[in-house]
Formats: sequence, structure tokens, C-alpha cells
Amino acid sequence: MRMFLIVLICKIIYYASRFVGKQGVTLAGLIALKMDHQILQKLSIQVKKKIIVVCGTNGKTTTNNLIALALQGANNKVIYNQTGSNMLNGIVACFILNTNFLGKLDADYACLEIDEASLRRIMPQCKANILVLTNLFRDQLDRYGEIDITMDLLNEGLKYAPECKLIVNADDVLSMYFARESGHPYLTYGIEKPVQDSKNDEMKEGQFCHYCNHKLVYNFYHYSQLGDYYCPNCHDKRQHIDVNGENIIFKDHCEVTVNNIRLITNYKGFYNIYNILASCATLINENISLEAFKKVLVNFRPENGRLEEFNINGTKVTLNLAKNPAGFNQNIQLCINDTKPKDVLIVINDNAQDGIDVSWLWDVDFEEFSKDNVDKFYTSGTRYKDMQLRLKYVDITSEAIGNYQEAISKAILNSRNKNLYILVNYTALYPSHVYLNKLQNEKVK
Repeated sequence: MRMFLIVLICKIIYYASRFVGKQGVTLAGLIALKMDHQILQKLSIQVKKKIIVVCGTNGKTTTNNLIALALQGANNKVIYNQTGSNMLNGIVACFILNTNFLGKLDADYACLEIDEASLRRIMPQCKANILVLTNLFRDQLDRYGEIDITMDLLNEGLKYAPECKLIVNADDVLSMYFARESGHPYLTYGIEKPVQDSKNDEMKEGQFCHYCNHKLVYNFYHYSQLGDYYCPNCHDKRQHIDVNGENIIFKDHCEVTVNNIRLITNYKGFYNIYNILASCATLINENISLEAFKKVLVNFRPENGRLEEFNINGTKVTLNLAKNPAGFNQNIQLCINDTKPKDVLIVINDNAQDGIDVSWLWDVDFEEFSKDNVDKFYTSGTRYKDMQLRLKYVDITSEAIGNYQEAISKAILNSRNKNLYILVNYTALYPSHVYLNKLQNEKVK
């Protein structure tokens, strides 16, 4: 009876919240935990095969969703936190919303995107069999501190799952150091050969060898600290790549060959090649055919603000998350790769989930926009003036509009090029997604 009440109340809260335009996921999880603080353990042990956790600074939501959809495509029953609610309350809600009213869960796999700082709170009750690590970049200094602290947080969570296997990016020197020192078995993925020219000065992290502190040398970069590295002092180097990506295309869409299978998706952006490779490595580990994944990628459509596209009054609007320097630089490159004239709206908030320290904006290479044919820049969000000032320092003039709905509406209305990119950080993502959906649906009607 108690479980029935918990499930009933949480589902009512969730659907009522959705009805009024709120996510409702975290609130449902919060209420469930207050009613039974061991609810996550009781539900997670019902997963029949494996619990797969996806962590990392960038790419968690896309990678997690791709893995879940591929497992479903291979005739598995899968639950996953599709909306990206990746802290304790969101994970609890993911389980509860997928049970029947008696609290029974019918799932072969659980695919869970988890915030790195939340892993230690979740793993004691929900032990991962596989942890997929996308990358480690500097992110939200007031929440995570430097990357060594993020590694400590991940290790603290992993101690509750001693048999967990890691799927890790071999091209990321920081992720590989973490995997090798963790003592857990691991499978690597990466890109063995150079794909694009990247600036040496783009690399902000992982410049020094973790074993001898000597400056690393790179044969080539993919972006940021990702690439083929070695230490000239202790001779440490990039590890063997188990799942390699070849023959890569990433500008208008993504294509990559893995194990002689050509994978194609409408998703674009070089960083998404890594999301696909992380998914491939996980599926190979589970003996899932990449032919099945091929079908998933063909039908995969970005959602929840990850390169999500809208058509409003004839204007193509692309919404994407950009919440740290590495991610923002890739977003800028994505805009540059689109050679059509465009407008750009940047929305920056400083709420607790974003990190109240926005000094990271000064580590983003906004001067790269000078290579692009942007007609008009707008800034919005709680730190819209800070964003406007940052652009001013690279000689970019912008219009600052505090209210994001007003900014979105004006940018769409005044777009001569009918091509608008909206780059937002974390707490601006969902409300922007909801408002753009509203505008698009109004036009359809």
C-alpha cells in the first residue's frame, strides 16, 4: 500500500507539472525520497540485466539516449532519464515513473545519465555495472572545482560498485588517467588519425603528464585536450583504441565507420562523433550488433535542446546547450561550419545548477565568430550584460535583452536570414525549449 501511494502521488505530481509547463521530474523524485529514503535501492535491484551510467562533462544526454534507443532496438526493455534530469531526485523519478502502480519494474536495462557530483549519492543505492565516461573538461568551478576534484567525486561513487567496467575516451588524457588509476577494467574508444586542424592554444586542460608533471606533446589535436598525446619524459602515451572511428564527416551531418559498418545521422558537430563512438563501444561490450544501431541513428532526432531544430515563421531555429568553455568552442565551430548567413542569441544564467561563477566566459574563444557570417548577435538571461561585455572585448556588437522570451521572439521576428542559433547554458535550456515549442505549435495552428 505504501509503494502504491508513493507511485500514485509521484505520477500525479509529474503529469500535473507537465500540464502547467514544468518538467516535474525532480519534484516527483524529491517527494518519493521523503516518503521512502530507500526507494531507489528497492527499484534499481529489479533491473534484470545491467545498469549503465553515463558521466562526463559534455555529451551525457545524447550518449545516454543513443545507448538506450539502441538497446531498445535490440529488443530490450529499457528505462532512461531522457530529459536529462541527472541528479538524485531525477534518477529516483526515472525509476518511479517507469513502474506500475504496485512499484514493479519491467526493465532489462537502466540507462542513467548522472551528474558527476551526484554519483556518490546515487551509487550506494543504484550500483552501476558499466560507467561510460564521455570526457573531463573544466565545468562550473563553484560546483566541481578543478578537474582533480571531479575525478575524486567519480572515484567516491565508483567505490560502491567494485565490479563496474568503464567505457572511456582514449583521446582524452584526463579520462584515461582516471580510468587507469581507478583499478577498474576498461574499454576504450577514440579516433586514431587526425580529422581536422585544431589550434594548439585551444587546449586549456591536461597539458601536463599526471605521472611525471612534464609538459605533454601532441602529434595532433581533435579539439581541446583530445588527441594523440605522449610524454617525452616518462614516455607515457595515448592508450590503444579498442573501438576506433574512421572516415569521419561531421559538418552538415555525422558519418563514421566503426568495425567496417558505416553509421550516418542527421546530427552534426564533431563532438557528436565521440557520442556515437561512446555508444558503439557500450553496445559492442554488450554484444549488440552495430547494424541495429545503424537504424537507430538514421531515425534519431535531436531533442531537449541538444541541437534541436524548430521552424517558426519560416525561420530555422537551432537550440543547443553550451555550458563550459570546451562545449562553447565546439558550438562556435558548429555555427562556423554552417556557411549560411545567420543570427546568434546567447542566453547565460547564473542559477545554482549553472554555477554562479560565470568567469568561464572569458575562456571561450568568441573571437572565432569573426570568421563567421553572423548578421546580428543578441544576449539574454540573468547575466546578459556580462555576456554583452564579453562580446564587446572581441569587437562584437550585440543587443542585450534580459527576458529570454522577448529575446527569442525579437530574434526570430527580425531575422532577415531565417537562420537563428540559440546557445544557452543549463537552466535556460528547458524554458527555451518549451517557449520555442509553443511558438512552433502556434504557427502550425
